[in-house]
Amino acid sequence: MFLKRFLFITLSITLASCGAKTQKTQEQKGKPNIVFIFTDDQTYSSIHALGNNEIITPNMDKLVHNGTTLTHAYNMGSWSGAVCLASRAMMNTGRFVWNAKDFTQKINKENNVTKTWAKLLESGGYETYMTGKWHVHAPAKKVFNHVQHERPGMPKDAWDHFKMVAKFDSISKIKGANPDDLMPVGYNRPQDENDHSWDPTDTKFGGYWQGGKHWSEVVKDDAIAFINTAKTKENPFFMYLAFNAPHDPRQAPKEYQEMYNVNDISVPESFIPEYPYRKSIGNGNNLRDEALAPFPRTEYAVKTHIKEYYASITHADAQIGLILEALKKSGKLDNTYIIFTADHGLAMGRHGLIGKQNLFDHSIRPPMVILGPNIPKNKKVDTDVYLQDVMATTLDIANVEKPAYIDFNSFLDIAEGTKKESNYKEIYGAYLSVQRMIRKNGYKLLVYPDIKKVLLFDMNKDPEEMNNLANNAEYKEKVNSLFKDLLELQKNMNDPLDISEIYKSL
Repeated sequence: MFLKRFLFITLSITLASCGAKTQKTQEQKGKPNIVFIFTDDQTYSSIHALGNNEIITPNMDKLVHNGTTLTHAYNMGSWSGAVCLASRAMMNTGRFVWNAKDFTQKINKENNVTKTWAKLLESGGYETYMTGKWHVHAPAKKVFNHVQHERPGMPKDAWDHFKMVAKFDSISKIKGANPDDLMPVGYNRPQDENDHSWDPTDTKFGGYWQGGKHWSEVVKDDAIAFINTAKTKENPFFMYLAFNAPHDPRQAPKEYQEMYNVNDISVPESFIPEYPYRKSIGNGNNLRDEALAPFPRTEYAVKTHIKEYYASITHADAQIGLILEALKKSGKLDNTYIIFTADHGLAMGRHGLIGKQNLFDHSIRPPMVILGPNIPKNKKVDTDVYLQDVMATTLDIANVEKPAYIDFNSFLDIAEGTKKESNYKEIYGAYLSVQRMIRKNGYKLLVYPDIKKVLLFDMNKDPEEMNNLANNAEYKEKVNSLFKDLLELQKNMNDPLDISEIYKSL
């Protein structure tokens, strides 16, 4: 009798366990796939379908037409001159900027990656895949199930250039030295229309052609190979496809460079030869990004860099098109969410700057497009989000509960149109200890602590941020209220920088 009862109980437990496993497997089968396409240094205004009539981006245009664009997505900032490093750390840990800095240091010390983006999706039954630029402290192979061609922040030769340019100030003080002669190839150019020191199509410079094939094409090949494998499987997948382009060196095959004529490129509306505060906000001569073009800026130099920027984007766009085509052929597209964005924007001549080490919109706003089931097509939403909200958004898509330690919020309901208000009362921005920003109710307040400079912009009337209202008596109350809000926001962000004395001096 006892034996029969024991066997019955054991069988019941086994059947219940099998039933639970079967139900879980069925749930996983029904989950949508997630494809995350990520470029580097691509500003929000660099897509034809979003208003740039000079750039050629047919496949990014298709994403815009077939999905919803969140036109006001922001990178929160950086504790490093390599803004992409901080951006990716926030995105993969789900933490706000200063919390992410602390957490990534902890990851380095403890070698524990269980609380990262891909691992959370893996816990929800997802097969995870990564190729391309990683630039996060923990090795990608410890975070994803499958990794191909993990790339550094920039090609090795460009990194060597960075180290050389970092020494520029001290080297250039050598008696009799000509600073122009000390700059490596690809930097401080073009001096004029006769300067042919750099050819973005020439493979001898290495860069994106290290290994024999352009890195954007390698990402495409890797992605298609995984899709062709995944199409035979039933479990959902998460693909993290990270292009290095259009980060410098902005190289692309000749056919893409020839799509653009430098004489047809417009000079940015906010172009000036030199930003008056650049040396006080971390943008001196020894900052690699800013050393790419000569000082003072010339219209020709800026147009040349923009031409190369556009060509590298168009080349990446072509690779994205082939990935989308493979996804469609796989039969998986109808049950797949696609999110397209970049880790931040880039100045490219606006405000006399070239790089991303600033808090102007051109450098903190990337494109943000989402496609998938229940996502409206060809819709634009101007609700404020952070680009790092993508992590929480994918957890929402995957029906994985967001852990309490994740600071960012899902924008899935905003994209679907069921919610209009932002998850944030204001948008915060920080760069090292030399810049702070708050954006709220249509205004942006910028603070440069080292020189105790405060700027105010009406973003509705002045989206290019060209008219500083901070010294206008009419806006004194606005400056004070925004600064007070910024101080409170710093506390919420665990910001270590004290700028209260500047507020008291207003």
